[in-house]
Amino acid sequence: MKLKLKRPIAFFDLETTGVNVGSDRIVEIAILKAMPDGTEEIKTLRINPEMPIPLSSSLIHGIYDEDVAQEQTFKQAARELADFIGEADLAGYNSNRFDIPVLLEEFLKAGIDFDMSDRKFVDVQNIFHQMEQRTLKAAYKFYCNKEIINAHSAEADIKATYEVLLAQIERYQDTDFEDKEGKVSKPVQNDVEALHVFTNMNKPVDFAGRMVYNEEGEETFNFGKHKGKTVEQVFDIEPSYYAWMKQGDFPLYTKKKLEEIWSRWNKKKEQNKGQKAPAVNKPAAVPRPNFVNNNPQPKKEKPAAEVTNDMLEQLKMKFGK
Repeated sequence: MKLKLKRPIAFFDLETTGVNVGSDRIVEIAILKAMPDGTEEIKTLRINPEMPIPLSSSLIHGIYDEDVAQEQTFKQAARELADFIGEADLAGYNSNRFDIPVLLEEFLKAGIDFDMSDRKFVDVQNIFHQMEQRTLKAAYKFYCNKEIINAHSAEADIKATYEVLLAQIERYQDTDFEDKEGKVSKPVQNDVEALHVFTNMNKPVDFAGRMVYNEEGEETFNFGKHKGKTVEQVFDIEPSYYAWMKQGDFPLYTKKKLEEIWSRWNKKKEQNKGQKAPAVNKPAAVPRPNFVNNNPQPKKEKPAAEVTNDMLEQLKMKFGK
């Protein structure tokens, strides 16, 4: 089957020093660029990450420090890679959550603003997970080879769930599982604590998932003390949070998206100021005769203003208490 394309699409995969989007680096990139006419181009580059490759990562992808010591850095290869990808859409496996944000970080560190505004993203893993449904009905058929009678009734569903778990334990209790860091274990055990650990392992704004879109399409923080609040709400009540994130250890693309929201928020503030009613012109003051008061009276001191809750809140915001 030939993929129907209106413009090129670049399938790419990264090997990296680790899985931290903000701090880990690329050691190898492979790109398959499929063209609308059916032709394909492939480019593969080893990259010097300018940092040691942890042994745990080398054991997974087989690339060691000595393998990339003489290779070009990403900054040196960035323009070549950006030109090769060109205006192509992007595709990969788990690419939306990992490969794309890591690639964006590298381009930004290299001083290249790789435009993402008009690209399409195809994550093959998402197609797999959504088409091979993970519903209770599908699980009951797969693990127990049974159909749920009275599906979606609470009692039938919970009985099926219990049977599925027993079947999963029986099937997987001696099965090796390798996580993204290359650690191998047998996590599915007949033990609630072990199952808890294994089973508790969104529309991202910044791919790293620090900010996500809520149901109203608003950018919302997905971490920390402001989790669940919209970014603009946080700017309203604690504008210093922006500076804290900009100076913090967050991915560069997260900071870039945050800066875009900050700029938009500031424009709204300026527009709101401009929409306020104009000040009424006061009548000109009547000139007073110029004379010296030989008996000046001492000025009466104004009584101290009453401390209000609003004043206390302003002091808290000012001094960060």
